[in-house]
Amino acid sequence: MDLIPLALTWYFVFIFTATCHEAGHALAATKLGDKTAYLGGQLTLNPIPHIQREPLGMILFPVLTFFLGGWMMGWASCPYDPIWAYRYPKRAAIMAIAGPAANLVLVIIAAVFLRIGLELGWFRIPETFDLHQVVIAQSPGFLNSLAVILSITFSLNIILFAFNLIPLPPMDGSAAIGLTLKHETANRYQTFFAQPGVAIIGLVIAWHFGWMVIRPVLLFALDLLYTGTA
Repeated sequence: MDLIPLALTWYFVFIFTATCHEAGHALAATKLGDKTAYLGGQLTLNPIPHIQREPLGMILFPVLTFFLGGWMMGWASCPYDPIWAYRYPKRAAIMAIAGPAANLVLVIIAAVFLRIGLELGWFRIPETFDLHQVVIAQSPGFLNSLAVILSITFSLNIILFAFNLIPLPPMDGSAAIGLTLKHETANRYQTFFAQPGVAIIGLVIAWHFGWMVIRPVLLFALDLLYTGTA
């Protein structure tokens, strides 16, 4: 696939993925008593409100990372009431987990279609793996486009799932720790990690060492996907 069509495909999948991730946060928060995201228009699969909220993370950064590294990364955000989170730390932890959970659901859906394509002979396993080449189509045209879309969906959502569960702020995994803590301890934990400087340090560490977490998760998922195939 040529560079520009590949970039557009990556961007389409990235926007859809980020929208599902943030909508997952918004849905969980709304169901658990915080309607901030709902009232702010974030409880939607329409990407426009999410892009308007984080244009740098949803437009500029994904484009830059693609042309610099060959794949897309970015960010979005979901508004919530910090008073609600402080009052109900376990609910806030569930809200945090809901985003990566949405990524996991997309991984499973993509894997099902990839496996069906392999079983039907539409796809084959590539000799060299790439994030947009989990499988290769046996014929050009629609099947080739489908293989690329499913491959990117599979890879990108595994990356976001694993990366966001790193237990460092501002990743969702840091908030998810609240599920294991007592109420008072969870409140102190929230207060400490809410400091901007702590979040910046956590992001730098996660960015530099994230592949130590992502790589084994990705390889495990590929092993499951390819098991039993020729």
